[in-house]
Amino acid sequence: MVCGKCEKKLSKVICPDPYKEGARNTTEGGGRKLNENKLLSKKNRWSPLAAKCTVCKSTLHQQGQFCQSCAYQKGVCAMCGKQILDTKNYKQSSR
Repeated sequence: MVCGKCEKKLSKVICPDPYKEGARNTTEGGGRKLNENKLLSKKNRWSPLAAKCTVCKSTLHQQGQFCQSCAYQKGVCAMCGKQILDTKNYKQSSR
């Protein structure tokens, strides 16, 4: 569960999709460069072992502060922590 502002920050796929116009993983419009070495070109690589959820301390599969289950239970964006849903009337387990 990610807010609209953080949806742009989600990771892009390495291989381009030439059949879809306006896809996020295309090379037009400032997208990825052709024939680039991903190991050399990316300075700030995301380390999946270093990222932990702030609530349950589990490892994260994408950049952010919360894992998907904790973000949904709290009703916040998983990346920035901004309130998205009002979960006051939801019946949720603490698991």
